[in-house]
Amino acid sequence: MTVAPAGPGFSTTVEALRLRQWQLGPGQPTLVMDQFSAEDFHLVVDDRADVHVSSKDGRFYLGWFPLGRPGTDREGWKIAVTGTARTPGYQVSFDVETPADIVAAAVARVLETSRLL
Repeated sequence: MTVAPAGPGFSTTVEALRLRQWQLGPGQPTLVMDQFSAEDFHLVVDDRADVHVSSKDGRFYLGWFPLGRPGTDREGWKIAVTGTARTPGYQVSFDVETPADIVAAAVARVLETSRLL
């Protein structure tokens, strides 16, 4: 069997295939929750210890369900933004094991897109 010589991009390809270490586990939910002020958001902790945050205008919602959201398959975080009469809203969900750093980054980006009317 003949093997073709390695070309100029060979070492770059090998580098891309090396194993990596990925952040795993839920981490610290305070990374997410510390982004909300009492001035602009309501915070409620319910009897299951689930945390619900909503904007004072009611158009933004974040739910944190440490044991999983009831009726779902291990949904741990829920972000929802209500739309308008002309533009639909959206929602994003994360598993209970999604690192809080990742959820915090998503929340930060959503909050950055808001503006006062």
